[in-house]
Order: sequence, then structure tokens, then C-alpha cells
Amino acid sequence: MSMLLSPRILLYGFLSWLIPFVASIACFGPGGVLWIPFPLFKSLMVVIGAASGLWLLLLAFRRVPCTAANGLAIGALYMVFNLVLDVIVLLPMSGMGFGAWFIDIGLRYLVIPMMGWAIGSAAERAKA
Repeated sequence: MSMLLSPRILLYGFLSWLIPFVASIACFGPGGVLWIPFPLFKSLMVVIGAASGLWLLLLAFRRVPCTAANGLAIGALYMVFNLVLDVIVLLPMSGMGFGAWFIDIGLRYLVIPMMGWAIGSAAERAKA
């Protein structure tokens, strides 16, 4: 368990939130106006979040054994990072209510532990 809470693994968790956040800021112009169509923005955020999350999970598996249990634990940790940082930073910035945010954004973070579990499960099967 201590490997899962190492500074590098925790940094990857923070980056799993920061990378899509910075990418999203790049899509807004002066005055906070979105300069691309909203459906494109949402699609980009899903793709950027999934790609960066997958990359960071793979980096984490260089530090800890690649198992389903570790993947689920790391993914759950990264999901918590994303949920908490969104509530602290994104909710006040966006002016969204918690319920609207959770339906529109928060629920998507369940994908992170699923990806970690899937990677770890596949690695365990490949070893067997």
C-alpha cells in the first residue's frame, strides 16, 4: 500500500486532473468565452482526459506491480483527486451546482478506476 502513496504516484494523480484542466483553459478566449463549439469541447475533454489518464496509469505501473487490485486502487485514488480538485477549483469557476456538475462531469471519473482495473487484469492474465 505504501507504494501506492509514493510521491510519484500521487503526482501522477494530480496530473490526471491538471492536464485536462490546462487543456480546457486553452479552449477559452478573453472573458471566458469558449472559442470552439461546445460539443467539440466536451469530446476533446473526454479524449484528453482518457488519453492522459491512460498514460499516467501506465507510468504508475512502472512503479508498482501491474495487478487488477493495484490498478483499481490507483484508479480510485486518481478518481478521488479529480473529484476533490473539481469541487475545489472547477465548481466555483464554472458556477455550476454540484448536481449539474456531477451529472455532466463528475460521473465520467468512474472510468479512471475501470481503466486501472482493466490494465491490471489484462497484465495478470498475460502472466498466467
